[in-house]
Amino acid sequence: METWIVFTLLAVVMQSVRTAAQKQITNRISIQAATLVRFLFGIKFALIYLYFVWQAYEPVSFELSRKFFQSGALAGVSQILATVCLIKALTIKNFAVGTALAKTEAILTAVLGAMFFSAALSGLGYLSVVVGVTGLLVASNWKVSLQDFTDNDSIRYGVGAGLGFALASLWIRDASLSIDSPRLLSAAVVLVYMVILQSLICLYWIYIKEREQLTLIMKNLGACIFVGFTSVAGSIGWFTAMSLQNAALVKTLGQTEFIISLLITYLYFGEKISIREYLGIALIAISVVILLMAT
Repeated sequence: METWIVFTLLAVVMQSVRTAAQKQITNRISIQAATLVRFLFGIKFALIYLYFVWQAYEPVSFELSRKFFQSGALAGVSQILATVCLIKALTIKNFAVGTALAKTEAILTAVLGAMFFSAALSGLGYLSVVVGVTGLLVASNWKVSLQDFTDNDSIRYGVGAGLGFALASLWIRDASLSIDSPRLLSAAVVLVYMVILQSLICLYWIYIKEREQLTLIMKNLGACIFVGFTSVAGSIGWFTAMSLQNAALVKTLGQTEFIISLLITYLYFGEKISIREYLGIALIAISVVILLMAT
């Protein structure tokens, strides 16, 4: 099994755990504070990971270029804005439109990558992306009429989320490739830079707008540390995989997270899986097979 596949699957599992933990903690702190926790409490773990990776490749030396700082900063800001757009999409009336458009992230990554990042895919690569996104939409029971698309907020937030996450993925890869070092090390450097930057941005926002949340965060320290750890563990997977492989292909394989979520729902909560969801799972599985053929 190729290294990028292993790291993508690690990211999928850890992201599922982090999402569940973050969902629980939002019952005690605000959504914005939960976003801060994800980054702030992950810094320590990101630094520890970077230390061990650095030791593994020592002696090593490299320079951080302007492109690294620019791409890393753009990726960090895009990821934050995309998260805000996704949360907004879940709170408006016609949320189905917004969330469905957000699921087109893999397609947007493929298109934008080919247009602006010199990251074109093969024919099979594009096919795997389309089949995978279709599987997600089918399993999500996407029922949207043309009239729904007149809801500008739905379109704005949905496309904003998908576009933000797509650009973040591409800029992460761009920043990592700008470093002349082994890919595991360059991915770790990008991770530390982004997590620190995102922590500062979110901390500034919380301090200005929701200062009382800082006290609540300290009262839920154990849960916050767990969210930070799982977030960094997932990011290690994503960042490394996207440093090794085209970001669109990584995102396509990452859609297997939906299958894991369904299995957890079935095994632990006893909820039945519908025929529609089985069809979606089948399409996602087919997209993965096509993806492996493409690589």
